[in-house]
Amino acid sequence: MKSTFLLALFLVAILGVNACVPHQGLRLEQAPADGLSGSFSLILFGCRYLDDPETVAILDREDDGYMIEPFSPEFNYRVEKGLSAEKALEQARRFINCHTSVNGARLSSIVDDKGVIFGYELRPLYFPLTYGVDDILLTDYWMRGDRIIVRIGVIPSVERMIAGGSSDKNN
Repeated sequence: MKSTFLLALFLVAILGVNACVPHQGLRLEQAPADGLSGSFSLILFGCRYLDDPETVAILDREDDGYMIEPFSPEFNYRVEKGLSAEKALEQARRFINCHTSVNGARLSSIVDDKGVIFGYELRPLYFPLTYGVDDILLTDYWMRGDRIIVRIGVIPSVERMIAGGSSDKNN
């Protein structure tokens, strides 16, 4: 009993210390479709099954000293390294079209508060009739040491639809 209590106390202490470690949040800004240059690692997240809405492509700049990592098991994504900007963007566009309701795409820069660009995100936009809105993804980027961690998910109303529930906020 005492060892269980001590173990629980130790875990709470570790989680508390981790919560105190500063994490710099990053934001997305609209990016021009042309003008990308350099070498990229392409992170292809999703497309695990036909019509997987949790799909996004991330172009990680290889010359910035930071590595972008999805906060997800490795079987949910794959990484291709050493691609030119043109080749990475071409593969990203093909990849995000795995869903039958894709109606476009949005390219955004991943930037810090000083305007430094760490990479790009290409997300699919859907026909609004499919999910009620065209942009259904939630992505959250933050820096931790020399890594940029990204959480990827869908908005709650779409998550409920996928789970078989109602998209009505009152349910």
